[in-house]
Amino acid sequence: MAIGVGTQLGPFEILSPLGAGGMGEVYRARDSRLGREVAIKVLPAAFSADAERLRRFELEARAAGMLNHPNILTIYDIGTHVGSPYIVTELLEGNELRSQLGNVPLPVRQALDYAKQITLGLAAAHGRGIIHRDLKPENLFITVDGRVKILDFGLAKLKRQPAYAEANSETATALDFSTTNPGTVMGTVAYMSPEHVQGHEVDHRADIFALGLILYEMLAGRPAFEEESAVALMCAILRDEPPELAESNDKIPPQLERLVRRCLEKQPEQRFHSAHDLGLALEVLSTSSGSRLETQLGSLPIASNTQGEARRPMLNRERLIWIAVTALLVLAALPFVVAYFRRPTGVNTAVRSFILPPEKSTFNFVGLNAGPITLSPDGRRLAFVASASEGRDLLWVRSLDAQEAHSLDGTEGAFNPFWSADSRSLGFFADGKLKKIDAEGGPPITLCDAAMGRGGTWNRDGVIVFAPNNSGVLQMVSASGGQTTAITRLNEERKELSHRWPSFLPDGRHFLYLGRGSSLSENETAAIYIASLDSQTNKLLLPANSNVAFAQGYLLYLRDGALLAQPFDLRGMETTGDGFPIAERVQYIPVLGRGIFSVSENGVLAYQTGSATDNLQLTWFDRSGKRLSVLDDLAPNASPKLSPDGKRLAVVIIDPQTGRPDIWLYELARGTKTRFTFDPAGERDPIWSPDGTRIVFTSNRRGHFDLYQKAASGAGSEELLLESNLDKTPTSFSPDGQFLLYSALDPMTKADMWVLPLGGDKKPFPFLKTQFTESFGQFSPNGRWIAYRSDESRGGEIYVAPFPGPGGQRQISTAGGRQPRWRGNGKELFYLAPDDKMMAAEVNGAGPTTLQVGSVRPLFEVRQAVTGGFVYDVTGDGQRFLINAALEQKASSPITLVQNWSAATKR
Repeated sequence: MAIGVGTQLGPFEILSPLGAGGMGEVYRARDSRLGREVAIKVLPAAFSADAERLRRFELEARAAGMLNHPNILTIYDIGTHVGSPYIVTELLEGNELRSQLGNVPLPVRQALDYAKQITLGLAAAHGRGIIHRDLKPENLFITVDGRVKILDFGLAKLKRQPAYAEANSETATALDFSTTNPGTVMGTVAYMSPEHVQGHEVDHRADIFALGLILYEMLAGRPAFEEESAVALMCAILRDEPPELAESNDKIPPQLERLVRRCLEKQPEQRFHSAHDLGLALEVLSTSSGSRLETQLGSLPIASNTQGEARRPMLNRERLIWIAVTALLVLAALPFVVAYFRRPTGVNTAVRSFILPPEKSTFNFVGLNAGPITLSPDGRRLAFVASASEGRDLLWVRSLDAQEAHSLDGTEGAFNPFWSADSRSLGFFADGKLKKIDAEGGPPITLCDAAMGRGGTWNRDGVIVFAPNNSGVLQMVSASGGQTTAITRLNEERKELSHRWPSFLPDGRHFLYLGRGSSLSENETAAIYIASLDSQTNKLLLPANSNVAFAQGYLLYLRDGALLAQPFDLRGMETTGDGFPIAERVQYIPVLGRGIFSVSENGVLAYQTGSATDNLQLTWFDRSGKRLSVLDDLAPNASPKLSPDGKRLAVVIIDPQTGRPDIWLYELARGTKTRFTFDPAGERDPIWSPDGTRIVFTSNRRGHFDLYQKAASGAGSEELLLESNLDKTPTSFSPDGQFLLYSALDPMTKADMWVLPLGGDKKPFPFLKTQFTESFGQFSPNGRWIAYRSDESRGGEIYVAPFPGPGGQRQISTAGGRQPRWRGNGKELFYLAPDDKMMAAEVNGAGPTTLQVGSVRPLFEVRQAVTGGFVYDVTGDGQRFLINAALEQKASSPITLVQNWSAATKR
């Protein structure tokens, strides 16, 4: 229905017609409320009775109305006029992109700028679950100032919310209104993706394909596919490759050609993972100039499917180069080819080799936040974290057919990396976040919060399952980032506190993971489970305290230092035989339940041998970090605690024969040590009474860790102080000796801080019992404050709260912290930062309810042991630190690489 000039549509007065299209008529109008000019799109009267057109029109308004982005047309209002709905949008000055396209290519810089802006708009829409599905030059508007606006979300489709999305999601409830029957083809044929042409369900990668076609057309000055009929055009999209861009525009660098080709891959999984990733690649191009353009393009990721490219003609110069390189490779490979065909038939052997750390670097695999090795699923590349001589931890990637590894800029502090299913990208944890990066390099992208990530896995559908913390359940997030969803539940009967180290099975729906209880209980209940994205139910597979991976019909995991392979049936999702060793003395981190090994889908195995305690020694440091002396030989010590007079030391030593911890006492002046506990059970976490006459510790003699007390002289028997069904560890005495502070691990509330009165009714009471983990509690020297660590903030911070309360807490650390210790005069609070620096915070807690916090500064950096308890103590004057530290720069053990590891299982 035509609307005359001067007609009022609510507060909007029609000024003039602007145009008409298949989905409506557009008018210039004035908003009388705000005094601005707007555009109004009205559905023609002929279509008003068409329920499908009305539905699509409403969809455009509701979908686009969700978005607020400079590269997407802004929706102001929606209404109805004489039975016809209308949408009010911003008024644009300029022209459609189609008007700029003809037989002449656009300048490369201009085409890249337009494409980059389109990716920004698409990324915003995809981030809200909206797919355009009809991206074409007619739906891209170029304003007079060169800004690109995406128009017409009339065919936009809100993606179906997965079954595991939160049921109360407002978006899922209010916006799941767009469905297209499978097999129905909608949109403009010339810019459809292959899956769209076939009538399959499409996702955001269909928009990436359409953008690739548009970018091709901008660069070539002609469409990628030119056919006389719609049917022929559909066939070409499904079957053919577009002509080389260089045929139409000799200014196109080869790598830009390959970027476009990656957008136009027939299989969605071969394209860029997201518009965000494509935008980052285009950003590199748009900021390059002249000769720099091709150089920077060379670092862009390219598609692994090169079958189409092999059929395309190359430029003469490139052809000559590749002919020469190929000839050299053939000559170099000839001896191996001859040897291959001369080998005896039926022989199938594993081949071992070794990989050393990068030059002037050491592998960093055994810290609390370290970077164990990870093989790409295709078995072609290895990723790991290494520490350079200047102390920087970086993520490195090495192709197995290359001599050297290359580091990835922007990955400082990276740990626990994992590969995408297509072997092109890496996920990793750093700075309290889960991030991803292209394996060829480029800027890292933050996906979500993950304070202390304990492993991740990434399937072919772009779903990442990860453990965000060292306690709690597994979460799921899109590889494009966004909201996270819990997908496992802790088993209270097994006293589980942590799910970690997930690993997808080949179907991309089921995954394996390690479920653990308290680190205090030595994880006798730890086990490997299998679960699914489609349900929070799980199935226990086998008892183990290790990460696990599946490859070539076997589960691989660690037990007693050996890497085992156990047959596993994917159809029945169950083990079918006993495990057997395939490698001995594989590096293992008990406190993390993490073995240093990785396996690829095609039979490559990588692992590191050694022990996380081989390089540890109790060492004295001054405040500048200077090593003063060592206390004893190399030993797996833990929880060093100085006596109040500073003359003795209690420490936990692991028996190498039994693996059980016991408490030993050192006479520091004489340099002698004696055993303090003798029970066959494990004893750990000793603390001294204020007068130095007693030692309280925890032991699992009754099946769970309870609190015991014994005379520091060693005389007499132990006294049971507190027994309960929760694992407990003592952390601090009050200065007057009347109260004992301890941690209790509750599956419902994680680690809580409790106080045990040592007189009266001796009934314990909670000091902090929340949904967060509170640990390492320490009484101040005057007894009025308790310092502790809580993970209520990103990464975990150090806090101080008044005792016995009430009163608010004060945050001490600002960038993460653990293991607080007070100076004897209460004027300083020491703690360890995530980057292994010893920190000192000036404090003044003389008042009963006020605490003043001064400057916080680093003292020195030192590598410590990887244990669940304290790794250091400090003398009363705050001048010397006794640390269970790693020796100076011990050479890293090499990575053992085994090609065709499963051959041994078949002999």
